[in-house]
Amino acid sequence: MALVLGTNSGFVTTAPTADPTGGVVLTADGQSKVTKHTSPATATSITEIGWWCDTATEAANYQLGLYAADGGVVPGEAGTLLFTTGDQAKGTTAGWKVVTGLNWTISPSTAYWLGQQLDGTATTTQIDAESTNGAGRDALLTQTALTNPYGGGGLADIDGMVAIYVVWASTSTSIKTINGLAKASVKTVNGLAIASVKTFNGLA
Repeated sequence: MALVLGTNSGFVTTAPTADPTGGVVLTADGQSKVTKHTSPATATSITEIGWWCDTATEAANYQLGLYAADGGVVPGEAGTLLFTTGDQAKGTTAGWKVVTGLNWTISPSTAYWLGQQLDGTATTTQIDAESTNGAGRDALLTQTALTNPYGGGGLADIDGMVAIYVVWASTSTSIKTINGLAKASVKTVNGLAIASVKTFNGLA
């Protein structure tokens, strides 16, 4: 499938598994990439982040991160690094490179930049991208880590996107997964504090 906003680039509800064929491929190793997306209206956190490694190359470390859209060159470009995964092992195969178990707090309906950086590999490593249908992409050369602030090239492509995604969650969704009920609903229905409800229901 092609690179599709909300499916394998940007904010998604289900992590992609297929190869986002089509579009263009960009050199990824020794560089960093960022792609601009707006969080959904009910999003409060990010639980997973990943990028598409289009080629099987030598082992190297990569970093993924989240940037605020507060850059200083062009209004709305990538600026402050809000969260980062730190170094992660790429391995030697192509495919989605994923970091799970995150709890990155975000604001709803807010523009962010998803960032990816890969150390140099002897064979060129590539990442999929699109020149249209997105809100912007940017890149920096000769990078060994995600920079803070990003300090990019002034929106190298204001219409494009890159194969970087995040899985998002809302507060109510997280609570329902753990307790089977939203806290607000429990308090309203039972008129009890959460601690009392837990004792009454025999739940931790």
